[in-house]
Amino acid sequence: MNYELFKSIHNLSGHSQVLDNFMVFITNNAIYMFALALLILWIFGGKTIKRAVLYAGGTGLIALVVNVLIAQIYYEPRPFVTHHVQTLIPHVADSSFPSDHSTGAFTIAIAMWFRCKNIGIPMFILALLTGFSRIWAGLHYPFDVVGSLIVAVVVSYVIVKLSRLFDPLINWIISTYDSIFGKKNRSNKSSRT
Repeated sequence: MNYELFKSIHNLSGHSQVLDNFMVFITNNAIYMFALALLILWIFGGKTIKRAVLYAGGTGLIALVVNVLIAQIYYEPRPFVTHHVQTLIPHVADSSFPSDHSTGAFTIAIAMWFRCKNIGIPMFILALLTGFSRIWAGLHYPFDVVGSLIVAVVVSYVIVKLSRLFDPLINWIISTYDSIFGKKNRSNKSSRT
């Protein structure tokens, strides 16, 4: 069933250069788009947004560590290793389950959604597109992406439940940042007046 689902999505590739290029762009660059979004939110956001950014980034890193542990326990060959699949981009033949790109994208989006829904929702749409693009490009099975979503939900939920443990560190990072960079901004504003 997993392979049949994979074929139904991957077989859409190769018919439109525009769509293929779009999917390759997403599969290669979505993680950088998430990183850029977090950086912009950190720079221009208030304390609440900064907290959401730190939690989203930290939760994403923890989820990727969970992926590494899963890959050590369970090895799933990639579709192009097991079957005759023409990938849109080259990739090493490491474990397919779960998808690291999808896990990172889903986890950042879900962690952000827990704290700031209006930002988390568009991020989640981009995460769905990221997972879909990984299948389209021939790099992952659909269940790899579903596995990534499950890892993202579980890790994000656990971190939310344990946030009281992390809050002192998060608050310290924000206050340290504000004490270093906030004073410069205040002194620049006061020198202009």
